[in-house]
Amino acid sequence: MARRSGRSIVLLSISALFFLLALFYLTFSVSFFSRSSSQSASVIPSNLRTKPHNYKQDSNRSPSNCCKGVKGLELWGSALKWGDKHKLRSAESCCKSCKETFSCNTWVFCGDKELCKDKFGECWLKRQEDPLSPEIASSGDHVMWTSGVIFPKNEGVLGIETNYGLIRVKLLPDCAPLSVDYLTELIKPRHCNGCRFFRAESRGPFWNFNGDHIAYQGFGPPYGLIQGTLESDGIYFKPILNEEKMSIKRGSVAWVGSGPEFFISLANHNEWRNLYSVFGFVANEDMEIVERIGSLSTKEDVWGNVTVLVLQDPVYFKVRRV
Repeated sequence: MARRSGRSIVLLSISALFFLLALFYLTFSVSFFSRSSSQSASVIPSNLRTKPHNYKQDSNRSPSNCCKGVKGLELWGSALKWGDKHKLRSAESCCKSCKETFSCNTWVFCGDKELCKDKFGECWLKRQEDPLSPEIASSGDHVMWTSGVIFPKNEGVLGIETNYGLIRVKLLPDCAPLSVDYLTELIKPRHCNGCRFFRAESRGPFWNFNGDHIAYQGFGPPYGLIQGTLESDGIYFKPILNEEKMSIKRGSVAWVGSGPEFFISLANHNEWRNLYSVFGFVANEDMEIVERIGSLSTKEDVWGNVTVLVLQDPVYFKVRRV
């Protein structure tokens, strides 16, 4: 009987070795990705719980499709298109018409058939001299009009003034009209007594500097955000509901729940889906200030069953128009 050649034995041994290495790699990969998947699945948006009431303090993107307004509100303004000659089907279409009309920053629509009668469908396109402080003709449940404002590119900017610098926030009245209405109230007295940041968490090893998630990493903690409150002493805060929900990107400014607590994101949180009402976004050049606040000294605290990092010293701020 012929003997198997030495060369054949060597080739067989090498093939067996490669097979074993491939089997080991496959086993390791399955185990690694399974752990990663389990970790990702366990991350839930509860990391943005509101601060418990017994928490003691030591002494802050593509919205172009939004078109929302406030029911029971009639705004003044110089008429660009008269409603009796400009009738549309919905408040949304009226808002879009304003966006498409040069110099329009205010729209007023009559959408209640019972109250509007022959005015039903009227869409008035107007221009306010100061859309951050719009003139109101009437408001209340008895008012048949729905109104909204639109800020051009360089208008409608809120300034969050901290000891570390000014954070400029572009407001989104067509996505979050109720939020912007409240924020304009804060601007009028040019202060925000009691407004502060009290939580700061870096991106950790999970997101890069641009806010993009790093492959095969978890989603915190830390969670890549700074959190605070916009509740000002002496100004009533009514919970804000039914605003536009959209994905959280680096620089997004959104409410925690229905407010008044809010957060500014340091990362693109696609894993949160569309869970939060975004009412503005930070100017790119001002994110450096947000990053600095996010890197301040913190201590651990537990909110519900979530461990968070709270600032050793809260960062108080004022709000003003820019």
